[in-house]
Amino acid sequence: MAEHTIGLIGCGVMGQNLALNFERHGYPVVVYEADAQKLKNYLAGQAAGRRITGVATLPELAATLAAPRRILLMVPAGQAVDECIAQLLPLLDADDILIDGGNSNYLDTNRRAARFAQRGLRYVGAGISGGEAGALRGPAIMPGGTPAAWADVKDMLQAIAARTSAGTPCCDWVGPAGAGHFVKMIHNGIEYADMQLICEAYHLLREVLGLSVAEARAVFEAWNQGELESYLIEITGRILGQRTADGQPVIEQILDTAGQKGTGRWTALAALELGQPVTVIAEAVFARCLSALQEERVAAAAVLKARGGAESQAEPISAAELRQALYAAKVISYAQGFQLLRAAGKMYDWDLDCGRIASLWQAGCIIRASILQPIRRAFERDPGLPSLLLDPFFVEIFAAAQPAWRRVVATAVQAGVPVPAMSAALAYYDGYRNPRLPAHLLQAQRDYFGAHMYERIDRPRGEFFHTDWT
Repeated sequence: MAEHTIGLIGCGVMGQNLALNFERHGYPVVVYEADAQKLKNYLAGQAAGRRITGVATLPELAATLAAPRRILLMVPAGQAVDECIAQLLPLLDADDILIDGGNSNYLDTNRRAARFAQRGLRYVGAGISGGEAGALRGPAIMPGGTPAAWADVKDMLQAIAARTSAGTPCCDWVGPAGAGHFVKMIHNGIEYADMQLICEAYHLLREVLGLSVAEARAVFEAWNQGELESYLIEITGRILGQRTADGQPVIEQILDTAGQKGTGRWTALAALELGQPVTVIAEAVFARCLSALQEERVAAAAVLKARGGAESQAEPISAAELRQALYAAKVISYAQGFQLLRAAGKMYDWDLDCGRIASLWQAGCIIRASILQPIRRAFERDPGLPSLLLDPFFVEIFAAAQPAWRRVVATAVQAGVPVPAMSAALAYYDGYRNPRLPAHLLQAQRDYFGAHMYERIDRPRGEFFHTDWT
């Protein structure tokens, strides 16, 4: 047996940087990559002179590692993971641990963890966030799966993870089965919402307030010094400051079509399955879908005109009001994400600690932001908090932000500037605080055409009634 303490499968950029991170923290790595040339280039380049070695086959990888084997899988989610598992299973012994560090669907992780348990093996679905830089310098890691695996992977995963300002590693056990990948999926769903909200704010700065790219950049840089401080606000300012060789803003040269890899869509699907109104994340996903219809939108622009416009506003909104609206909507996206976490915890019997999850996202990951500190404190004050909207800190935030938030959304509507996520956040807030929604009419309609019955306000819950409407 060689000295290697962890095996790594998949030599993409994330895999390469994670291997460097492990090695830097005292964990030698043996790497397998199906593309032999890619592996050769890595070993001769970034990994040169380090305790990182390569093998040509999976049997060599298994033979190199001491028991219990710890193997990190960094391959694309889906079929590639199952194919790799099929090749690995005959090579593994009881108590060996496979860590899936990719963006796997949590339902797949549920299935794989159960399969490993049947064979006396241990499976960890570890959500890893932070991109290429985070993988190298310290990502946020959200491990879940076989509980007995945690003791044997805890030290190495926490060693490479990012740390909060208090020095706490942004890596802790989340729960059994697919809990880790579910938490990572929620992280990504909030990321979708946060990015869309920022884009809507930028659109309003440009189209309604009439700011130049440079002026918008200054606004984002100022916002990053206050309650909106976050990685995504920070990089937005940097993006807006990037210039081409002839001095033009790079942002103006980019086609307005956004891609996606699926985790936001999975979040929306999970919300539908669990009956949770994760509207801001869903609108962020649909906004990307709409952006993909670029040619249709260009053609429609010549035909479909907005009535009114920004010039019709007697009192234009200010950047300060937009900041308040953005912050309030951002809180809603987090509230919806945590509400979905709580629902999944109940459905799958996962004992999810929302306060601890918030702390995992305070450094290293893409949605790291100052807002996570009051979110963590809210769940520490009340672990059973049904919604962040009910925490006293955020009650005050919404009370202060509402006038600006409503003006911003109304102004956007009158100006014909789409703000699907920001308006969905406001609609959710109004729906959540409303003691009587028009769903009573909806239920009457269902009873009329389908005899679905309804409950009454003057009778106990659980009693159902039907009216012969005709």
